[in-house]
Amino acid sequence: MLLKLVLFAQILHVVNQLHFKWTAGIPGIAPANLIFLAALVLMRRKKETVIAKPILRNAILFFYGALTFGFLWAEIRSPGVLLDDLTYYKNALFAPLFYFLFLKCRQDEKTTRWLIIWVLVVAAVAGLEGLREGFDYGFGTYNPFKRASGPFGDDWHMSNRAGVFYGMFMPMFVALVLFLRRQKLWQLAALGGCIVTAGGAISTYSRQSYFLVLLATAVLLLRKSIVLTVAVSIACISLAGYLPESATQRVEETRQHGKAGAEDEDVDGSTSSRWHIWAGGMSMLASNPIGVGLHRWADEIGNFSGYKRIDAHNFYVLTLCECGPLGLAALLYLIYTLFVLAKWVRANRPQNDLECTALTLGFTVCTLNVTLSGLYGSPTLEASVMAPYWALCGLLERYIHLKMKNQGEAFKPEKAIDSMAKRFPLASYIVPGRK
Repeated sequence: MLLKLVLFAQILHVVNQLHFKWTAGIPGIAPANLIFLAALVLMRRKKETVIAKPILRNAILFFYGALTFGFLWAEIRSPGVLLDDLTYYKNALFAPLFYFLFLKCRQDEKTTRWLIIWVLVVAAVAGLEGLREGFDYGFGTYNPFKRASGPFGDDWHMSNRAGVFYGMFMPMFVALVLFLRRQKLWQLAALGGCIVTAGGAISTYSRQSYFLVLLATAVLLLRKSIVLTVAVSIACISLAGYLPESATQRVEETRQHGKAGAEDEDVDGSTSSRWHIWAGGMSMLASNPIGVGLHRWADEIGNFSGYKRIDAHNFYVLTLCECGPLGLAALLYLIYTLFVLAKWVRANRPQNDLECTALTLGFTVCTLNVTLSGLYGSPTLEASVMAPYWALCGLLERYIHLKMKNQGEAFKPEKAIDSMAKRFPLASYIVPGRK
């Protein structure tokens, strides 16, 4: 029971760390790390039943190797504050560990299912918090300093991270609404999750999150029915005018407009700045072919662009510039393996289990959105954003393993019964010629 409480608390805490003001009192160690260690200690008391090799193990270890190379190279090439570098390195390794923790969490099928539901509940509550902040700010004219960050930040600075989180988990709720037939209560709960997650995304004014939410909905609708897709698309176009003015203004700002009202050929400053930053990153890579080292982007970007100490706004560019081609190769291999996992859970789910179907389809699109989130931002090493996704990876893989195991035992054929001829050998003489 204690292990279950720790596992549930771990998911809740990692997303809502800012709401828990207590600290570990150890330099470089956060309370989330201590909760994680407590779960590991408690797990040693229980026997594991899922002994299959983790699908993501090699890819995660390869990625860890690339991060370790980047850390060591940073200390050799440009030593900084060692404690800060170690903390950043530790945080970079932390989130994927949730995959291993929840894959091997020693829980039965029922508890594993409830842990999956709990991940979605935490995501929905995070969306509700973002939506509440949006109402607090008001939906009038767009103000870049009044953007919701949900549980991920105290002000607008983390709004893009929050938007990515909402975009990641939106497909899980949409899939449950579309594919969980004959379970109206759960469908209504999932519909509520859709509403608060979409509302949270709107409140962040993150155009990336808008795109991820729309993409997830469109892909899953197409998977369900083309006719339904057309009907929902028409309804969305008709209702677009009812969106908050600030949200539509934010989208329209993607391109600038001249004084006469004619559309300029240039995109808005936020978008164009990213292009300049990425161009500076390529110059950085040309000067440092094996990378500048982990946690060195902010120190170096000012030497290659007009922007100083600014985020890369693209995790692929960030990884390439800090950890070199090895880091990018490890990242791409990890992403490929995530889709391998998504394919595996879809292929091995019980075909008559509608809930499993919804969860695995939603997870596949969730993984697609995780991949795309790195194109316009760099949230991949943020534990508060990514740890629930890694936990979901481990829980779904475990859940399918347990489903396969329990279904196999349920339909295990009974011990074969000897034929009548073997049991009564003299019976063959009653009717000659028949056995």
